[in-house]
Amino acid sequence: MRPLGTAAELERRRRRAVELFEKGESPTLIARILGVQRGSVYRWARLAAQGPEGLSAVRNPGPTPRLDDGQLRALERLLCQGARAHGWPNDLWTAARVALVIRRHFGVTYHPDHVRRFLRTRLHWTSQKPQRKARERDEDDIARWQRDEFPRIVRQAWARGAHLVFLDESGYQLTPSVRRTLAPRGRTPVLDAWDRRDRLSAISCITVSPRRHRLNLYFQLLAKNANVHGDDVVYLRQLKESLPGPLTVIWDRNQIHGRSKLVRAYLAEHPEIVAEDFPGYTPELNPDEHVWGWTKYGRLANLAAMNTDALWDAVVEQLIELKYRPRLLNSFIKKTKLPLRL
Repeated sequence: MRPLGTAAELERRRRRAVELFEKGESPTLIARILGVQRGSVYRWARLAAQGPEGLSAVRNPGPTPRLDDGQLRALERLLCQGARAHGWPNDLWTAARVALVIRRHFGVTYHPDHVRRFLRTRLHWTSQKPQRKARERDEDDIARWQRDEFPRIVRQAWARGAHLVFLDESGYQLTPSVRRTLAPRGRTPVLDAWDRRDRLSAISCITVSPRRHRLNLYFQLLAKNANVHGDDVVYLRQLKESLPGPLTVIWDRNQIHGRSKLVRAYLAEHPEIVAEDFPGYTPELNPDEHVWGWTKYGRLANLAAMNTDALWDAVVEQLIELKYRPRLLNSFIKKTKLPLRL
């Protein structure tokens, strides 16, 4: 029977026994000190005489995998076809689905938990959260906008000496955004929170200066439980006080933006402000979206604020911190893969 201890610990014990043996200690005494048989001491001494690797730990290879390397490569090819190709309604793989594919194609039955482990260890797959994508998207139009329209917007903005303004709105709920945390096995943490729908609406924008391409963040929080309307988007008034001069504002096609009568009237009074639309259903192109992701699902995740005043303070604190981290703002722009060199 294999003695207790890790392979490294057993190797250290063998080497210690040989070291004492070579110093002239009695094999009987060595065996008593280390808790082994005297014959083991002689055997280890013979192995040590064969070379430096004689006493090295030998890794236990474990049982022979039921899927060999060739079958594993074939399985990965099957999985890369997507789950739809194997009869499921979407292309998402679960451990149970993969186990069924293995049984169909290789006649091997695995428990889903084991499938999850060997996908991680042998195929180096990871557990990931799918990104949602609207079916209404026009991929050709999005590619054209990225290739042609956005470079035009940037060229015209720099020619006018205008700040680029990426603007968006979002909201923060009093009910916390719950994310995974650490705890002992079997002891699920409990987060005490209000079961209320109180919220704070917010407007923010990432700005890029026309000459030095400096990045900044401006934001405004609305009153408790207030929705964002067209008159709130005329937040551009306050922005103009901080950024005098021309502006090029890029936002999504929300009704409260270019289609709002108040917003159109304000833009008509201020021709130095040019408004441009992102393509439809493309939140990933707006770097300001990452402001909300970083605050809501990162820094403020699991925040169970006592009331909206406490939530207000927490949101403002994080947004102010973000305002003074231009490298992080730059990373938000890079994540969009927009052709904008800063």
